[in-house]
Amino acid sequence: MDTLAKTEFVPIRSRLLLRKAAYPFLLIALVATVWSTLAFGWDLSTASMPFLIGTIAYLAILERLIPHNPDWHPSRREWGRYGLYYLLTTIGSVIAELAVLAGVERLSPDVPRFGLAVEIPLAVLLGSLASYLIHRWGHTNKYLWRLHGVHHAPDKVNVANNGVNHVLDIMISQGIVQLALALAGFSAEAVFAVGLFVVAQGFFVHANIEVSTGWVGYILTNPEQHRLHHSTELSEAGHYGSDLSIWDTLFGSFTWYPGRRPDRVGLHDPASFPPTDAVVASMLHPFRQRDKRPTSS
Repeated sequence: MDTLAKTEFVPIRSRLLLRKAAYPFLLIALVATVWSTLAFGWDLSTASMPFLIGTIAYLAILERLIPHNPDWHPSRREWGRYGLYYLLTTIGSVIAELAVLAGVERLSPDVPRFGLAVEIPLAVLLGSLASYLIHRWGHTNKYLWRLHGVHHAPDKVNVANNGVNHVLDIMISQGIVQLALALAGFSAEAVFAVGLFVVAQGFFVHANIEVSTGWVGYILTNPEQHRLHHSTELSEAGHYGSDLSIWDTLFGSFTWYPGRRPDRVGLHDPASFPPTDAVVASMLHPFRQRDKRPTSS
């Protein structure tokens, strides 16, 4: 049954409008948050939390209004379980980021070298490239896959399970991206802007929503592409970029065309990882597994 037929409580015309306006509204909110924080001199770390909460709430509401697959809605129990994963990975991220932020403050210039209007786009390009490379490596290196495979264990993709990650996977991926930006000499303000962009994109591409991004999908990653990334069919499970899709095009991992959908999402070999509800087992699994090869492309 078509998704539209399952959400009759929302008028068809309104759903079509939401599908087109959902992503632009998120980008406008992102730009407004970055501009306000920098213009009024707000604390960078403090400004991130309201944006994060607002982004999750906004996308969770859209999942009910314009869902891609109503069967992928998380139950209350799943929300709680995913929240536990998110808490664990956040703690790990904070521990890693403390050292990285110290490096950013020492290595980054006090005054942007090129002006933020130039610096932020350059930082987005470099940060997304670093993210793409470490993400792709996480699928091809057997040791990193032991960590990253935890994220692919769920058999659904939604905004709630974006936080299902192994602690070390997040520490490694985020640490490398932020260090790359710091070593390149980008200012703390530029790193902040890139961080918010990554947060917005990360939750957006995982959202269980039907949206229309048109040609923008060939530049910025959309949910259709990331659902393919989670496909159990390895030949279509490319799309390692969760923010910019240009790297997938340049490096040959772009498989999307408008309307292409995976038959199933999750692990190609579900038995290779503990189920998502086994949180402790998932955290310990990488240290018990020895000879497994990556099971996701």
